[in-house]
Amino acid sequence: MASAGHAGAPTFRDRRDAGRLLASQLSSYADRTDVVVLGLPRGGVPVAYEVARSLALPLDALLVRKLGVPRHEELAFGAIATGGVRVLNPDVVAETALSSQEIERIAARQTLELDRREQLYRQGKPQPELRGRTAILVDDGLATGATMRAAVEAVHGQDARAVVAVPVAPAQTCAQLAAAADAVVCPLAPEHFVAVGLWYGEFSPTGDEEVRQLLARAWAR
Repeated sequence: MASAGHAGAPTFRDRRDAGRLLASQLSSYADRTDVVVLGLPRGGVPVAYEVARSLALPLDALLVRKLGVPRHEELAFGAIATGGVRVLNPDVVAETALSSQEIERIAARQTLELDRREQLYRQGKPQPELRGRTAILVDDGLATGATMRAAVEAVHGQDARAVVAVPVAPAQTCAQLAAAADAVVCPLAPEHFVAVGLWYGEFSPTGDEEVRQLLARAWAR
């Protein structure tokens, strides 16, 4: 992990550019039959597509949904992932005085959205078999890391190794994930982070159709 401050100019042109840079840090995994790249939709999939293409690895998606605090949705108190995985941040839950009823209500709503995306993106394609393999978990950047921790837990639950790979994340988040994942690759781990989008020249929202098309293109390849 490299650490740097933000000098005003974006570090990455766009998500594809970030993916190519990330791939250069993951060359030891290239062409391996026991490795799969898993993008976290939506924004992580364009990054993961470039990683998988550059390293000649299969691409798939791991569906994760952040659980946001009511009226402050950007603040995550936890996350859910495919396979019924749920990770909570007890500090945020305590600070915001969330009741168990609120947590269940929010989790149920996000589970519906996770299931919708699962059906839309996969189009009936089964989940990849992860047991005994290494999964490279890719997102376009992390803030608190709540969604990525859920992804790591989902992968470990299938008896697979979890390698977290993101272009940029706060140094503290990277350190926390290093304790949970088998490895963390993060080229940029600034002390002064602010927001993921500030590190990109182009950071428009990734839509469902782009995710579906990228996955379909990778599966056809």
